[in-house]
Amino acid sequence: MTKRFTGAFPLIVSVFAIGGLIYPPSITWFSGSLITIGLGGIMLGMGLTLKASDFIQVLHYPKWVLVGLCLQFLVMPVLGWGLAQLFQLPPLFAVGMILVASCPGGTASNVIAYLAKAEVALSVSMTACSTLAAIIMTPFLTLQLSGSYLEVPTAGLFYSTLKVVFLPVSLGVLLNQYVPKIVSKIIPFAPPFAVLLISLIVGSIVGQGKEVILDSGFSLLLALMSLHFLGFIIGLLISFILFKNWKIAKTISIEVGMQNSGLGVVLARENFSSPLVAIPAALSSLIHSLLGSFFVVLFKNKN
Repeated sequence: MTKRFTGAFPLIVSVFAIGGLIYPPSITWFSGSLITIGLGGIMLGMGLTLKASDFIQVLHYPKWVLVGLCLQFLVMPVLGWGLAQLFQLPPLFAVGMILVASCPGGTASNVIAYLAKAEVALSVSMTACSTLAAIIMTPFLTLQLSGSYLEVPTAGLFYSTLKVVFLPVSLGVLLNQYVPKIVSKIIPFAPPFAVLLISLIVGSIVGQGKEVILDSGFSLLLALMSLHFLGFIIGLLISFILFKNWKIAKTISIEVGMQNSGLGVVLARENFSSPLVAIPAALSSLIHSLLGSFFVVLFKNKN
């Protein structure tokens, strides 16, 4: 039952997003500190699935992880900046798009990697490493690429990332290390709980930005679709050219093409005065989930 619910993530997040557009009050009650707490819960659940050995596993395939991290934190942010210029997005949307493009991989990528019969251990290791790297890289990249649009509160981004990523993930890893019996009973419920929370976050942000999305959101949707589609394709092509291994290539492709959009929402909400900065991250979650599902069908029987 929980696996079916988790596998239906794209459908569920779509329903919540549409609900936010049709009748915002049905979901906009989930706002403010609830969004921050919700992401903390998602990251705690991610930490519960990790062990210290998952980070050590990186030593088994350092080249794969390094290429994935380079694509994640070099190609995607530059793509985000370039597409914001190409589609002439308003400054607040442009900053939001660059912010989400600078975010690490999220737990959704691990689910998609599993469904696509990719290398799940590599996906988990890459997510773990990019999440830790994001504490420094996400604020730094956002500052460098968004500084021309508006003032970027780098210190605030750093603090927020530390608070909603490092602390809950670390707590989850420690709990998994020292109380594994209790954690083993909780873990089956972590993925569907994460699906519910991210759907609430997406629906809430979409509902709050309903008027702006309906008035000028088409170019933003096209830009975000291009961002994630190109992330999947570039990740696939570069990693396959380098490693000549289809399973590794599709794992890196999924990890590069899917960002921790929930983190983007929280960072935008906590550090920028306008709620419009959070809209690209919310829509990003919907778009990369739908594209991820498409790539599951495409990748599933190719190894």
